[in-house]
Amino acid sequence: MNRPFTNNTRIIYTLEALVFSYIITGLLLLLISFLMLKIEMSGMVVSGLINFTYIASAFTGGFFIGKKVEQKKFIWGLLIGIFYFIVLMIVSLAMNRVGPLPLGSLFTVFIITGLSGMLGGMIS
Repeated sequence: MNRPFTNNTRIIYTLEALVFSYIITGLLLLLISFLMLKIEMSGMVVSGLINFTYIASAFTGGFFIGKKVEQKKFIWGLLIGIFYFIVLMIVSLAMNRVGPLPLGSLFTVFIITGLSGMLGGMIS
């Protein structure tokens, strides 16, 4: 049986893409925190940079998995974006003990990460 990808390989590729995305997230957030230390930035600028971090991270994860699977790249990129969002929200909810996160922001980040991952998969 000549199957290009087994379920185990797909899981490994998905986990690799997610780890790669979170490495990018960590590096970009480290850069943003350094810039905040050196430069006084408004809240809107910081919010825009964090949204850019979401976009860049999900895009690179989608691009990474698109290069690996070579079939239905946009769907795999979308899945990476969704998984990125899910892990991000689980960590945010675990760290945020004050109250629930605003639904408008959650929906926006969900759309941003999903579409960015899909675009990365399509471009790969």
